[in-house]
Amino acid sequence: MEKDLVLTDVRHGYRVLTLNRPDRLNSFTSAMHAALFVALSDAEDDKTCRALILTGAGRGFCAGQDLSDGVFTPGETPDLSVTIAKYYNPLVRKLRQLPMPVVCAVNGVAAGAGANVAFACDIVIAARSAKFSQSFAKLGLVPDAGGTWFLPRLVGGARAQALALLAETIPAEKAEAWGMIWKMVEDQELMAEADRLGAYFAAQPTDGLARIKRAFVVSQTNSLDQQLDLERDLQGEAGRSPDYAEGVSAFLEKRSPKFAGRR
Repeated sequence: MEKDLVLTDVRHGYRVLTLNRPDRLNSFTSAMHAALFVALSDAEDDKTCRALILTGAGRGFCAGQDLSDGVFTPGETPDLSVTIAKYYNPLVRKLRQLPMPVVCAVNGVAAGAGANVAFACDIVIAARSAKFSQSFAKLGLVPDAGGTWFLPRLVGGARAQALALLAETIPAEKAEAWGMIWKMVEDQELMAEADRLGAYFAAQPTDGLARIKRAFVVSQTNSLDQQLDLERDLQGEAGRSPDYAEGVSAFLEKRSPKFAGRR
């Protein structure tokens, strides 16, 4: 595996993962996919890690797939479904299933699969200079990495389909206005805001946050009756947790809670 394609900064209760191919706008290669998956798995295995921040080095977050990395050879017909099945689908599923909040700090261009990997995270913040693009149509391709699933749920069907068909670039300010991301901040404030969120989540009842994350993920396909039953079950689990007891005790005693977090 090529070295340092994903940088890991272990902080107090959370980690910052940085895609590190700044000369190629952090576009994905098979090696970077492998490095990111390892970094995510290491964070999941570390019970002291209560949140993740995902960002990119240099002037971009991620420009999508590196087309020079074995996905196109002149004169040959590639099977792109292999790349999707081996790398992008497992990555998106991993991000959605992690038992902790994942904050994506988009520091520049987020194009193609790079944009959709950002949308797979739980909270997306973006620098004012950041831009989002579903660039697939320009190559005769279909949005992947969950793009056709995330976008309609974020911005509505009409905008999602137009974004995919026109492949227009959306600035961060419009992305915020459309509900595509949580918020836009000034460029110089991006990582400070990301760190604020990381530190906040590090002090919260992580198991409870994981249940919230799970509830919202499955709500996209559940019926109302199914969701009501799931809320009942998850609340039953949460009520038996030490963090619930600590939260109530702290409230009654008028003190700050000290949550145990992941176990």
